[in-house]
Amino acid sequence: MGNTHRCAWACGVERAALQRDRARQCQHGADGVHPMSPRKMATALAIGVLFATVGGSVPAQASPAVNAAGVDETKSYTSAEGTLSYQVHLPPAFSAGQPLPVVVSLHGCGMTGFGFNSMKDLTNLNAVADEKGFIVVYPTQDLLRGLPLNCWNGDEPEHQRRDHGEPALIAGLTRQVVSDYGADPKRVHVNGASSGAGTAVIMGVTYPDLFASVTSMAGAEYAVNEANPLNPDEVGPVDTAKRAWAQMGNRARPVPVLVAQGDQDEPVPPFLADRLVTHWATIDDLALNGVLDGDMDDTADKTVDVALPGLKPYTHRSYFPEDGGDSLIEYIFVTGMGHTWPGPGSGPLVDNDGPDLARIMWDFAADRQLS
Repeated sequence: MGNTHRCAWACGVERAALQRDRARQCQHGADGVHPMSPRKMATALAIGVLFATVGGSVPAQASPAVNAAGVDETKSYTSAEGTLSYQVHLPPAFSAGQPLPVVVSLHGCGMTGFGFNSMKDLTNLNAVADEKGFIVVYPTQDLLRGLPLNCWNGDEPEHQRRDHGEPALIAGLTRQVVSDYGADPKRVHVNGASSGAGTAVIMGVTYPDLFASVTSMAGAEYAVNEANPLNPDEVGPVDTAKRAWAQMGNRARPVPVLVAQGDQDEPVPPFLADRLVTHWATIDDLALNGVLDGDMDDTADKTVDVALPGLKPYTHRSYFPEDGGDSLIEYIFVTGMGHTWPGPGSGPLVDNDGPDLARIMWDFAADRQLS
């Protein structure tokens, strides 16, 4: 699939009868999206792969800056796969010889990591990092590689493999950060929004030995592009999970995953989050002992309805392995929320009336570490 496939998420999942009209809207730039072929529109409308758009932007190159609460440093990483710019936020707790956890945060389409319409502003992660004491890393997609909307290319097979493409670049810069700042290599986490969420999931599959946990906000499963647009169940989440487990190889392990989703999200509809839960439960089940025997499944073991004053309510589901221990999957389902990141951040894709996902993410990730 080519880059124009990403238009789908902004157009949303529509009935087949509306496909032609909606495709015409995309072709004329409605909703700030980019032209795409009717075939790709049909594919996207049927399986809804994971890329939202809010308008293009050019990655900004910020100078090192001291914030009231911490220090931001802008760097780049280059390998045979290309170059990525990224910004590192160091909390006040940072000091040489004090290994801190790391959170890598991946932006969605039409965004940057730390420039205009940034993941940095969207998530408000720096505030949580300053309070809790962890390093945040905001990669920005290369402008040419991300054309036309600065998306990650997780819908393309070459960017779904270890030591190739974007996974190799993101893993490389993550290791560079761990080395440069003496961070704790056992407590490295990755999260993402929309396109970035899909890539975060890919990082959990391709580098389970690097990332201790994954958070997906409005994302989808590994290799979801393989689903049949005419019959999505033909290649279901169990099928894609088997592909993911094969990609993990001898590094396979149950990777803890936090899934977050708004019930009013049209570009990335809720059924994709449901698929992701089933998908990841299957991966964990296989990773436990190599067979699908129900040691981990997609039936929630604990469900809590949360209603905080002034904020949209949400349901928090937890999934535990059969033999006990910590949850391997948690699912935050926010009522009344669309294709946005919930919390006190800023930007066009923030829902300030939603729960603080950055804090929920850190509560989930804080005690997870590689063995």
